[in-house]
Amino acid sequence: MRKYLFLYIFLFSFSFVYSQNKLKKDSNAIMNMCGCFEVSFNFSETIKLNNREDYTPSDDYQTAPVYELAIPIKKNKNEISIQHILQVGDENFRSIVKHWRQDWIYQNKDLYLYDKDNNWTYKNLSRSDVKGQWTQKVFQVDDSPRYEGSSSWIHVDGKSFWENETPAPLPRREFSKRKDYNVLIRNNRHEITDYGWFHGQNNEKVDKTNNTEKESLAFEVGYNYYKRVEDEKCKYAKDWWKKMRKNGLLSEIYGMKFIVKIKIYL
Repeated sequence: MRKYLFLYIFLFSFSFVYSQNKLKKDSNAIMNMCGCFEVSFNFSETIKLNNREDYTPSDDYQTAPVYELAIPIKKNKNEISIQHILQVGDENFRSIVKHWRQDWIYQNKDLYLYDKDNNWTYKNLSRSDVKGQWTQKVFQVDDSPRYEGSSSWIHVDGKSFWENETPAPLPRREFSKRKDYNVLIRNNRHEITDYGWFHGQNNEKVDKTNNTEKESLAFEVGYNYYKRVEDEKCKYAKDWWKKMRKNGLLSEIYGMKFIVKIKIYL
């Protein structure tokens, strides 16, 4: 009996140490997405999936490199929040833009999944569903919800990455241009690299009527490169954030746990 007791204690201790080491690796990977980066955004519609004769694919979308500051605005053992701020222009004309925000929550059971037409539906996950996982919650420039999903960070063969598939509204680059689809199924990959980090996407454009009636229109790929540069290059974004920082306004809504409808003004 003592032998089995010692074995149980050993296995429990090993499992606990492993989970704590894994949690630290996960947290370090997320924090590696903070700093000053030179960023470029690149998207291309690759495969047509529909039979519509009048279908017009989107043009390739590529941006010139800009500086983006990613600031950790909250950090504890189980939560990390990162605010992104764009800095464009030069000394003659410089513009600072509050960009997207990503919140990471460890073993989070509460999700809002995008349905369509600016509706998000609450989904409660079990403890076993999210064991060892991190939820990434992505917010728009006005702090309204964009998309979220839960997956595990993987650390293998010298790589650290997180992959997840989740529904989302149309991206800003297409919101005012495309009316033929209303859901973007995002397959996101965040990978820490020697130059900074990489945000890869394999997305599906879907025209959704309801849960049973939907049509896939096309696939697209996205390659967003975050190349780390010296902090001084993001000085103006950092100074701006210190002056303009404000708390988000939707935390009470997220606690209600039902369907959320957001009206967007462009």
